[in-house]
Amino acid sequence: MSALDVLNAVAFEAFGQPVIWSDMVGNLFGLAALALGWRRSVLTWPVQVLAGVILVAAYHSASLTGGVGKQVLVVLVGLWGWWQWHGGRRDAEDGQVAVRFATGRERLALLAATALGTLAVGGLFTAVPTLSWNPWPDAYIFVGTLAAMYAQARGLVEFWFAWLLVDLVGVPLAFASGLAFSGLVYLVYLVLVLWGLRAWWLRSRAAASAGRPTQLEGTAV
Repeated sequence: MSALDVLNAVAFEAFGQPVIWSDMVGNLFGLAALALGWRRSVLTWPVQVLAGVILVAAYHSASLTGGVGKQVLVVLVGLWGWWQWHGGRRDAEDGQVAVRFATGRERLALLAATALGTLAVGGLFTAVPTLSWNPWPDAYIFVGTLAAMYAQARGLVEFWFAWLLVDLVGVPLAFASGLAFSGLVYLVYLVLVLWGLRAWWLRSRAAASAGRPTQLEGTAV
C-alpha cells in the first residue's frame, strides 16, 4: 500500500459521507495555520505549507484537479510568504509581524488581479473539463486563496476579507465534492476569520495611532 493510499483511506463517516485521513489531517493543519496567522506568528507559513502538501492527496481523491493545482500553488506561495514574514518589519510592542490596511491602489490591483485570474482559470477549467467537474466555483476558490495568501504575506488586513469570500463558496463546494471534513472545517474557518479580522483591524489601528511601523520591509513583492 502506497503513502497516497494510506492518506486517502477512510477515517470515519460524517453526515453519511466518508472522511479520509488526508482531508482531515490537512484541514486540521490548515486551521492551526489560520490561528497562527491571527497571532501574526511566522509559524503560520510552515504549517500552511504542510497542510497544502497533505491536501494535495485529498483533492486528488475527489478528482478536483483544480484543487490539486491550488494546493501546489499554496505550497509555493506559502514558501514565499514565509520568506516575506521572516524578514518583515516587526511590531514594536509584541515583536510579531506588523500589519496594516492596504492602500486604495493596492485594493484595486488585488481586486482586478483576482477577477481576471478567476476568468482565466475558469475559462481554462471550462475548456478542459477533466481539470474540474465544477469549473467556476473551483476557479473562484483557486484564485481567491492565492489572493488571500498574497495579502497575508504583505501583512494586509484585507487578507481576512479575501478568506471570508473564499469560505462562502468553499463550504458548499466541499460538501458537494464529498469532502465532508473540509466542509466542516470551512465553517470553523468562518469563525476564525471573523476573529482574526477583528484582531488585525484593532492591531493596525493601534499601531497607526501610536506611530509604530505597520508594514513589511526588506523584501520585494
